[in-house]
Amino acid sequence: MVEREHFFIAQMKHMHPLVETYIQNMKNDKELGEVPISDRYFMGRLDVSDGTDDDSFLGQPGFKSRFVSKLTSVYSMKFLPLGFAQMVMLDSDFQRKYYDFTFVRREFLGEIRCLVIDVQPKEHVGDGRFLGRIWVEDQDYNIVRFNGTYAPHPRYSYYLHFDSWRLNLRPGVWLPAYIYSQESDLQYRGTSTLHFKAQTRLWGYDLQYLAHNEEFTQIMVDSPQSVQDQSEGGQDSSPVQAQRRWQLQAEQNTIDRLQKIGLLAPPGEVDKVLQTVVNNLEVTNNLNIDPEVRCRVLLTAPLESFTIGHTIVISRGMLDVLPDEASLAMVLSHELGHVVLGHEIDTKLAFNDRMLFPDDETFERLDFKHSASDEGAADKKALEFLKNSPYKDKLSNAGLFLRALQDRAPDLRYLIRPHLGDGIGSKKNVRMAELVNAAPQLDVRKTDQVAALPLGGRVKLDPWSNRIELLKAKPVPLASAREKMPFEVTPFFPFLTRYSSAPAPDKVASTTPDPASK
Repeated sequence: MVEREHFFIAQMKHMHPLVETYIQNMKNDKELGEVPISDRYFMGRLDVSDGTDDDSFLGQPGFKSRFVSKLTSVYSMKFLPLGFAQMVMLDSDFQRKYYDFTFVRREFLGEIRCLVIDVQPKEHVGDGRFLGRIWVEDQDYNIVRFNGTYAPHPRYSYYLHFDSWRLNLRPGVWLPAYIYSQESDLQYRGTSTLHFKAQTRLWGYDLQYLAHNEEFTQIMVDSPQSVQDQSEGGQDSSPVQAQRRWQLQAEQNTIDRLQKIGLLAPPGEVDKVLQTVVNNLEVTNNLNIDPEVRCRVLLTAPLESFTIGHTIVISRGMLDVLPDEASLAMVLSHELGHVVLGHEIDTKLAFNDRMLFPDDETFERLDFKHSASDEGAADKKALEFLKNSPYKDKLSNAGLFLRALQDRAPDLRYLIRPHLGDGIGSKKNVRMAELVNAAPQLDVRKTDQVAALPLGGRVKLDPWSNRIELLKAKPVPLASAREKMPFEVTPFFPFLTRYSSAPAPDKVASTTPDPASK
């Protein structure tokens, strides 16, 4: 087990995944249990080649010492270890001589049978040693989960409690994917208490392959004699066609760039679900849009949606919290309104050199926000689409979602703060106010009124390939209003499986197979 952990550390020094941490500060409510009162959000690319560090995408402090100092202003205390990204590592110098190990039992995590072992640092082996419980899969003895904290802590400093999970993303390779951290009664400075919940997610381990795969997905093998010009009549483009192709080039450049750095999921099954809703809106409103409207998913947690030309982009966080298909149709109809109204992408992005910038400058270089007048026009057009759509009699939940968002907006500023597109709302204003006015009153204590879901409620992300799918979890009846948890952070409990390769395709030509088929 110790040898495998050393192998893991050596592997991680060559990995540079994206890492995202979303923090909610909590307070106790007599009826609702814990409720968020403020939040923070950080995102960057992890680098453990020389200690834990990150490059922040948000133009603000990251996960190392700068991250700690930034949190000081929020919590009036310093955090050790060096931040939430540090929790991917059990111990950077994991040795038998530093720890006492106590076997507890055997236990299944999903399909994986594990040895459960309590781990405690010996005396006088230094600060920051792991203290807690580990789960070790019983084939190659990789650590797949560890739950606890670091100890002992220096005077005036504190270590946080966390639950860190790894997934089997390649044969024999287990890599960090999820970290849940929580404190409810950590006392500091005499009378102050730290009370928070946080989710950290990691993905984008195989970005080099993703870029290569996208480049060659359409290769066909033909004999030289059969190659011929397949363009329509071999004609040049008209001025209108040329303008559309130029806009499409700007759109494709941007999408390729976002996917290459791991912010945009590759095309997949979730896109088809979104496309079905868009098609329903188009057909019932007699829309004939050329080029056709496509849908893609941004892999980040903040709630946002926007258009890149004729591509509608919606964030993973937004998909997670929407309560039903009618609410999804509300979000997509707004973006479809931008497309129909001709709110096009800036065609300066058709020049490829515009995409030659460092990854951590993405949110500074790319901006798909619209003016207030364009947003209002898109709202108006969206309401027209919805009134003619199959969702016209199911929009009360969509309005209720907007009410819940408006209610939580003052406390969850970072969750509703967009980084590439337009925000869905604030305390004062939300999209499509007409739906809000027609919605029933929000009652957070009614178990049969679910206005919004917790984060992580719908979308499952493969950290290796960045592919996403909808969760297959069965719906669970709510026992009390405390279990509604709209927009809230919750713990992770993934169903662990072993990686298995898909069978080789019979054909030479066609699409490159998914490297992460399971």
